[in-house]
Amino acid sequence: MTTANRRLIADVLDSLDDARWDHPTLCAGWTVRHMAAHLVQPILIGFGRFLLTAMRYRGDTDRTVDHLTRRLARRPPTELVRLLRDHAGDRVVPPRVGPMGPFADTCLHLRDIARPLGLDADVPVEHWHVLMDYLTSPSVAPALVRPGRLRGLRLVATDTGRDWGSGAEVAGPVEALAMAAAGRSVALADLRGPGVGKLII
Repeated sequence: MTTANRRLIADVLDSLDDARWDHPTLCAGWTVRHMAAHLVQPILIGFGRFLLTAMRYRGDTDRTVDHLTRRLARRPPTELVRLLRDHAGDRVVPPRVGPMGPFADTCLHLRDIARPLGLDADVPVEHWHVLMDYLTSPSVAPALVRPGRLRGLRLVATDTGRDWGSGAEVAGPVEALAMAAAGRSVALADLRGPGVGKLII
């Protein structure tokens, strides 16, 4: 699934003109160019180099990722697309998040790019189901879903009939549920129900 999503993202990126490469994404401070670089980062940057860079930032993972992303973003768009496509099948298992980390990135970051650009590009609905199973599980990485964020909520996918959890209902398209669960506040406009207010916090 990760391989298929990387190829899909490469196709989307390949279709963009220069102006859209410099368009902001849903990730604050990152353009489409930064997002493309971030998606190839785990493929190109080994754990050893990541660890050495993290030491410069006293273990701050967010600052480390941002530093490496900005360095990779200096490469031409055509090279970033080629790298993403050429390495689409690479199996990357980052510490702490495992294979679900890269998979989640492909789902969420495609929409981080597509939503601000008004593009319909999306991963298959089955991929959102797999991701929602993970985002609502006890084993989800805190970097993806803040601890306690989904507690006491029942997330209902109105377009697929699936639901997760129990409590105050939050209903809407499965893509919006996943994006909101992962902290994308822009997706809240696509959701309804008494539990939506908790996701605003």
